[in-house]
Amino acid sequence: MNIKAISSKLKGNPTMVEGTVYSMLVICSISHFLNDMIQSIIPAIYPIMKDKFNYSFAQIGIITLVFQMTSSILQPFTGFYADKHPRPYGLSVGMCFTLIGLLLLAFAENYFIILLAVSVVGFGSSIFHPTASLVTQLASGGKKSLAQSIFQVGGNGGSAVGPLLAAIIILPFGQHAISWFALAALLAAIIMIRLGTWYKTKLSYVVTHQSAQRLINHDISRRTKYGALLILILLIFSKYFYTACITSYFTFFLIDKFGVSVQTSQLCLFVFLLAFAIGTVAGGMLGDKFGRKYVIWFSILGAAPFAIAMPFANLTWTIICTFLSGLIIASAFSSIVVYATDLMPDKVGLIAGIFFGLMFGLGGLGSAFFGWLADKTSIEYIFQVSAFLPLLGIIAGLLPNTQKVNRRK
Repeated sequence: MNIKAISSKLKGNPTMVEGTVYSMLVICSISHFLNDMIQSIIPAIYPIMKDKFNYSFAQIGIITLVFQMTSSILQPFTGFYADKHPRPYGLSVGMCFTLIGLLLLAFAENYFIILLAVSVVGFGSSIFHPTASLVTQLASGGKKSLAQSIFQVGGNGGSAVGPLLAAIIILPFGQHAISWFALAALLAAIIMIRLGTWYKTKLSYVVTHQSAQRLINHDISRRTKYGALLILILLIFSKYFYTACITSYFTFFLIDKFGVSVQTSQLCLFVFLLAFAIGTVAGGMLGDKFGRKYVIWFSILGAAPFAIAMPFANLTWTIICTFLSGLIIASAFSSIVVYATDLMPDKVGLIAGIFFGLMFGLGGLGSAFFGWLADKTSIEYIFQVSAFLPLLGIIAGLLPNTQKVNRRK
């Protein structure tokens, strides 16, 4: 089979299958859960590394930089390669890199090996997200926002569970306990073999079902497409800078303002994360039904009233406002990714790589920025400032309606 020739037939064909293949979407979601769970344990083990090797905060920062560089910045390049040269079993290969990186990290005894280890783990993640997003769209059966949401909620769950598992497994038993997470990487690699087999079958499907293909959004100008992508990037900025403030500093805000216990603050943060997971799935369903442009518009701008009110509310209303803002703003990401791939349907891997890379990169930058600002001002002040970020959602009204264009003959 000439995979490159088959790849060329994929262009403009967003619905590879007749009907939504939920079994593959569940496998994609589980794989995403395991991948992001592994990624999230790296920041969780920083206290161990700092105490064991007496590293400075600057050295810890460099570890984060190397990890973010490989896991975020490389994603557009691996996505571009996946578009041009599909590799059905590339997902399993990428997870094998993650496995190797974990084992290196578990037994690393010097700074260079630690940097090498996190870069290998990050490289594995950079392979996973673009290709898995492409497979998710192939399995969507046209319900692309819903499919992307199912995929994304697995990642959200993994990111939430990872630090908890690190606290249970790694913190009590030390650095070598990281090797236990290699079992999760091995499990993910095995699961992805099944995913790769299905992906290979779908590539073959294109050859015998060429009549089902059509180029979408070909009558939107290149200038309009690039303008829309810029708007989406600004929306990703507003979403992930705001959520970085919540996820990194909400517990400190509650403790400082209301004097709650650490356990209570963690429970309140879980409420936000739960709302985020629910909103992710709901946003996908609504995007397919009502149009992705309108879900993007509502999900960013609609969170603004609750975000703005939250810093001035009492404890009960603070939790309610945080839940509602998380629920609404979480619905955006799946629709943003699918909207962007609709604009450029022959570059699904590249576009997914760019937006997943931005998600990780901007989240890290947002956390660092608000940490710096909190040191300069106060923890309450950063919530008052970040609350205005969702107002950027108003620019979503400038996006062209891709789904309307798709229905034109």
